[in-house]
Formats: sequence, C-alpha cells, structure tokens
Amino acid sequence: MQTFIRGAAAITLLFAGSAHAQEADWTGFYVGAHAGYTSGDTDDNESVLFDTNLDGTFSENVNTAAGANAFSPGFCGGQATSSVPGSGCNEDDDGFEFGARLGYDWQFGSFVVGPVVEVSRTTVKDSVAAFSTTPAQYTMTRKLKGVAALRLRGGYAFGNNLLYATGGYAKGDVDHGFNTTNTANTFVSRGDEKASGYQLGGGYERKIAPEVTVGLEYIYTNLDDDDFRVRSQGPAVATNPFLLVNPAGTDFRRSEDELKYHSVRVTAAYRF
Repeated sequence: MQTFIRGAAAITLLFAGSAHAQEADWTGFYVGAHAGYTSGDTDDNESVLFDTNLDGTFSENVNTAAGANAFSPGFCGGQATSSVPGSGCNEDDDGFEFGARLGYDWQFGSFVVGPVVEVSRTTVKDSVAAFSTTPAQYTMTRKLKGVAALRLRGGYAFGNNLLYATGGYAKGDVDHGFNTTNTANTFVSRGDEKASGYQLGGGYERKIAPEVTVGLEYIYTNLDDDDFRVRSQGPAVATNPFLLVNPAGTDFRRSEDELKYHSVRVTAAYRF
C-alpha cells in the first residue's frame, strides 16, 4: 500500500508540474501507428439457433423422428474438440492487433477535439459449437481480419499531456467458417463478410518531442455480425432431423449476433 501511495503521489506531482509548464500546441495533422493486445468479450451462454421450416424465424428445436430434441447434449462457447460435449471445447485465444491512423486536432484553450481515421489488422477469433445425439459436433467460427474506423476524439490538454475519450463508426472484415463431423448431410453457408458497428474508448498521449507523441489507449469494439447462415440439407433420408419439417433442410445461426472485443494499445504519432 505504501508503494502504491508513493507512486500515486509521484504521478500527481508529475502532472502538476506539467500543468504549470508551458502549454503545448496540439493543433494540426498527425500520422501514427498502434499495436496491442485484444481480448474477446466471451459469452459462455451462447448457443446455436435453428429454423426448421425455413420461414426466417430461428425459434424451433431440431427433433428426431421420435420427437426428442436432437441437440439435447447442448452447446459450448468455443471450438469443439470431438463429437461429444464431454471432451470439452477449446476456448477462443486472446490475440493482438496493429495498424495506422491519420487525424487532425483543434485546440481551444485546454480542450482538444478532432477526427481520426484508422485501419487495423487483428487476430480476433470467436467460435460456438453445438452437439447432436448422433453424436456429432457443429462449430461456427468467425475471424476478424481487419477493421476500419472513423472516430471523433476529445480531451483535456495540460502541458505536454493529453487525456481523451473517443468514439465512432467501425466496419470489420469477417471470415466465417463452419465444420462438422456429420457426414449424412451436406452443409451450405452464406452471408455477408462485412460487419458494421461502433468503437468507444479513451487514452493518454504525451509529447516527448515537439512533433512526436507516445501513448496508451483502450478501445471497445462492437460489430453487428448477424448475417451468416448455414443450411443442412440432403442427401440424408427423409427421417433425418434436419429434413423432417421441411425437406429442403434446416437453417441455423449463432445466438450472439454481435462480435465484441477489447483492445489495449500503445500508440505513437508524428505531428506536422
């Protein structure tokens, strides 16, 4: 505790000294880069939803010819390791991202505001698995390959320091995948590979030279990814659970239609 208090006091003195220092000018264009750590916003209660009559409503159970729930073994939030749930699922790994940005700031007294355009490459991965009584596993996976964002940021400048909040529009490039151990049916997937949403966050930036800044930033990203579908169809027999209600097959999708993750980044920029 004493160490924490001493550290907090030192930071306070540093900021106080900066506040009395000559005010830096934050107005102008800048180009920069960022790199950091990403963590998915996991949902252990996620499942797979089914549309057995192909009316666009995903609210039905897939039943066997005897009337039992064909997916009674349940679901897991991850990549299935076998055809039975008892062997568990591999959880989604945390990843990393890196990217570049271009922005412009206006300074009004101690207040700084401006737009920033950003592109990022990521390794965000999110899976959900379903288990049927056959037994078989059905895993739906989405990988976020990249994100483009247009945000506004605004903050308070004191000396060579800037504390800010940021938020705006984001659009992601998503690679959807599906795999199963079911060999009786064929599976056809469809859907948009783009997902749109928003980003919110904040950060701290410090000038280490008149034209150079470094900083630390947190960003929360939420993308609406509700378009991907998989259809299970023949050539299985007519009593196959996926074909009982509608011989054309059964559609299924993820219950969680938002792709959410957190990013902690280090930043660097050159100001003109």
